[in-house]
Amino acid sequence: MRAVLIAALYLTLGAALFGATEPVLSTGFDHFYNLEYDQAVSDFTAETAARPQDPEAWNHLAQAILYRAMFHNGALESELFGGTNPFYHRQKLNMPADAEQQFSAAINQAMERSQVLLSQNPKDTEALYASGVAYGLRANYSFLFRKAWIDSLRDVTSARKIHAKLIAIDPNNMDAHLVQGIHDYVVGSLSWRYRVLGLLAGFHGDKEGGVRTLQSVAANGKQNNVDAKIILTAIYRREKRSQDAVPLLDDLVARFPRNPLLRFELAQVYTDTGNKEKALAEIAAIRERKQNGAPGFERVTEEKIEYVTGNLLFQQRDLNGALDHMQKATTNSAALDPNTRILSWMRLGQIHDLRGERGQALAAYKEAVDCAPQSDLAKESRAYMTSPYHRKS
Repeated sequence: MRAVLIAALYLTLGAALFGATEPVLSTGFDHFYNLEYDQAVSDFTAETAARPQDPEAWNHLAQAILYRAMFHNGALESELFGGTNPFYHRQKLNMPADAEQQFSAAINQAMERSQVLLSQNPKDTEALYASGVAYGLRANYSFLFRKAWIDSLRDVTSARKIHAKLIAIDPNNMDAHLVQGIHDYVVGSLSWRYRVLGLLAGFHGDKEGGVRTLQSVAANGKQNNVDAKIILTAIYRREKRSQDAVPLLDDLVARFPRNPLLRFELAQVYTDTGNKEKALAEIAAIRERKQNGAPGFERVTEEKIEYVTGNLLFQQRDLNGALDHMQKATTNSAALDPNTRILSWMRLGQIHDLRGERGQALAAYKEAVDCAPQSDLAKESRAYMTSPYHRKS
């Protein structure tokens, strides 16, 4: 799995890195982790041409296509996925039809190539690993782009079972435990009712056990240690343990310097912990890198920086500062990704409500609804149009 912050928290599984204890990333994965998805897709397409019988090559390509679509939807940030709402309350994302076809073709190839190898040797650990990865990627696609969370849960459960077979064959394969950790945490976060609907009534999950497993992979994994750190970052925010995410993000920022989302995430983590100064310093560092043309940061829009700053000040209860930045973010909201666009208008409405400016709040909520009328965020905004927003604490 090559998650860049977030959907991995749901259901995503792994794909192999290249190397040993200190893995050296392939060019494709270096592009991938730095959000350069077009280049990653190109590299992995070439990989499938060079090794068409290798299921992992097809997994790599499917993964890059999937995360490119997630990135374009603004779905790689834990502000969207790190809250306490149930996993199944997430809006459907959009993927171009040609990308969906490419993704499905790559996943089918990965599954078929894995089964060919397993028919020849049921204990082929590499084929088992690749098979589990393919099920995990399909689970992620079904959850986020089809909003078919039960299908996703079934696929990720299949992936867990496949990787359990791998672990039984090779107990020292720490990387295979990534799937177990994700599955235990996710299922442990579901209510009994939804486990039944997902045909998981006999499996209760284990949130804390899942976290411990992921911590072990982060510390000792040879292939999936980076992914485990990324997943733990989102989990720590979700579980109100943001301070534990700081050293993980410090490491990731150093390793992937062209990925601005990691610095945005670090700013958000500092906000969670009440460290306003460090949070603003991270945002200032992002702005400076953008102004200096640092690789990767030229893609960051001024509106995005304004939104993140305004959101930080909103969480710090600085309503005047939050209003100023959120107004700047929404002045040209078309420059924002779809999810951030809705969030910026909804947050602006909340700020106006807290300031007692009901007319301006209603106008902002209407803008949020108009961005994507069928989305869950639009539904939330409609609720505020009926009843003004109030802080819960």
